[in-house]
Amino acid sequence: MTDTSVFPDPVYRETVLAPLFEGVKANYAKGMSAINRAHLVMLKETKILCNQDASALAKALSDIDLEIDISSLEYTGKHEDYFFLVEAELRERLGDLGGALHTARSRNDMDHTLFKLALRQRAATLINELHALAGALIEKAHTETETLIVAYTHGQPAQPTTFGHYLAAIIEVILRDAERLDAAANGLEHCPMGAAAITTSGFPIDRILIADLLGFEEPLLNSYGCIASVDYVTGLYSAIKLVFIHLGRLVQDLQFWSAFEVGQIYVPNSMVQISSIMPQKRNPVPIEHLRHLASVTAGCCDMVVGTMHNTPFTDMNDSAGEVQQAGYAAFDSGSRVLRLLTALVPACRINADRVARTTDAACITITELADTLVREEGLSFRQSHEIAAAVAKAVIAKEQGLAEGFKEFEIAFETATKHAPRLDESQFREAVSAKTFVQRRDRPGGPARAALFSALEQYSGQLDALRVRQTTRGERHSQSAKTLDSAFQDLLET
Repeated sequence: MTDTSVFPDPVYRETVLAPLFEGVKANYAKGMSAINRAHLVMLKETKILCNQDASALAKALSDIDLEIDISSLEYTGKHEDYFFLVEAELRERLGDLGGALHTARSRNDMDHTLFKLALRQRAATLINELHALAGALIEKAHTETETLIVAYTHGQPAQPTTFGHYLAAIIEVILRDAERLDAAANGLEHCPMGAAAITTSGFPIDRILIADLLGFEEPLLNSYGCIASVDYVTGLYSAIKLVFIHLGRLVQDLQFWSAFEVGQIYVPNSMVQISSIMPQKRNPVPIEHLRHLASVTAGCCDMVVGTMHNTPFTDMNDSAGEVQQAGYAAFDSGSRVLRLLTALVPACRINADRVARTTDAACITITELADTLVREEGLSFRQSHEIAAAVAKAVIAKEQGLAEGFKEFEIAFETATKHAPRLDESQFREAVSAKTFVQRRDRPGGPARAALFSALEQYSGQLDALRVRQTTRGERHSQSAKTLDSAFQDLLET
């Protein structure tokens, strides 16, 4: 039976080819131009093309870039995709020579190079924004080293610490996430060009040269892996997902702390919306936006990684334009989270009065009373714990602050030990003070001022090192672009 159908089928054009074409216009046209120029320079330098042919191709490529308004292009089906549109333009201008540019390459190695070029630019922006958040939190933690807060476990008041100490814990996670993201960004720095379809080429190509011209650290070595291994995608989106899974926990604390019943943190008016009907309401709505945007970002990352699951180890559309473009939404929503958090957290302040009331009401310094009895009274920790528990139970029943519970302490102590305590009332009050609690926890990683300052200095050093690595990548990309432009201009002037 004769097949009289003509490519492309209208429905295929509408549902696949046209959207992909729009995606290339938005995300890959500039990268394709860079690849064309770098590949041409390499073909000339390796003498695969003579100077005259390379110069003619360079002039045609330059004219195409100048004359074609990419944004105004519409997909007609005349050419399968944007790659073939450019090749058709070259052949129209140069005849058969226009097809020489594709010597020793394939759309396979070109595609994955395009995807890496697009991802590394987006990753750089996200990384810089994550670094900015870490820097803002380090600065905020420095100013909050003595600001007492209630630390919660299992949703209940547990022990006193400082806002700076809490932020330091968040900073540590962010820095570990930043390290993972940095490693994933390094996975984008290996160039697939030269792999061609699967097995490289019989021509004497220079893979190192084209990698250098495109700003990569080096070629990705195995040519099969260049077109089949998508761990640069799964690794990057997995690292991004973890950033927003972890930041979501900070956001949840902000939501809990800002609730009227808790009231530990005050969100400034600039970050609060009102009710259209209830005049008393102060709604810290940005926190809700942070929560859902972080979840949307993590979900988008899951979508990309999940699409790669159980796919064949080969070049495939499952890792190509549709999926790549869908993943870019994670960078957009993720950027919004990072920028909003960077503005919100430093603007918030701790409600000291509410912290003090909760500290008293929930007896959260009682652990230090038990510790003090071990040190000062020579009791075992278990016996000290039982005395402290009895004191807490008694003062909570009377709805009085722990600092006012010296009589209850004397009773509990004498009941347990059959003698009076050596601690007097002033020593008791000192032992159950939140400020004392924090000051005495001066071990590495603790909330005491010196320990916390030491930790913050360490975090600053780690952040500086991460920033240097990101700057080095960016400088390589920028310098390579200048080198490519100069080499291409030499072709134009030949």
